[in-house]
Parts: sequence; C-alpha cells; structure tokens
Amino acid sequence: QVQLVEAGGGLVQPGGSLRLSCAASGSIFSINTMGWHRQAPGKERELVAAITTASNTNYADSVKGRFTISRDNAKNTVSLQMNNLKPEDTAVYYCNAMAATYYSPNDYRKYWGQGTQVTVSS
Repeated sequence: QVQLVEAGGGLVQPGGSLRLSCAASGSIFSINTMGWHRQAPGKERELVAAITTASNTNYADSVKGRFTISRDNAKNTVSLQMNNLKPEDTAVYYCNAMAATYYSPNDYRKYWGQGTQVTVSS
C-alpha cells in the first residue's frame, strides 16, 4: 500500500501565505501524477493543482498566479506554496498520488492523504 501524509495547514489572515507538504511512503514502485485537491464545507472536492513526473503543472483557474506546486521525485514528496490567500481558499486540502506498488507494478491507483485544514480568516 501507499500512505500519504500532509503537513502545513493552519490559520492565516487574508493575504498571507502557507506551504503544504506531502510525503508518500510504503511499497512504492512508481508514482506518476501528484497533486492537491480541496473540499470546502458543503461543496464537492475540487482539483487545486497537479504535477507530473516531468514537472508539467495544471492549476485551477481560481488559484493561478497565487499557488505553486512542486515535487521531489527522489523523495516522493509534493508541496503547495499558497500566497495571497483568500477566505474562499478555506477548505480541507488533500494530497493525492497516482502510484503503483511493488506487488502490482502495472496497476496505478489514486491514493489520498487524510487532509489538512486551511483556514483563511481575519
């Protein structure tokens, strides 16, 4: 199995910054795309940003220019730098990874972290 553990959430004032990090561990054979989703109360989970092994990135329109996703392939980590945070960014942020294990090296599945709360409020 693959485990994802997030860190870095918290309370920040509007206009502030936070950096989320996520580390993948377990019987990892390979990881393709990694990314972040978020879910606000009463809303569906939505994509925030994603990054491939070649560091090609994809962002939700609402965070373009404010958030930056990055990864370290050697360490199986992904980070999300969030700047100029807005109250509407308040949500639980989930790390995810499309990964295959040594037991099933051709079977890529999407794994999720437990989530970390980000609250933007004055």
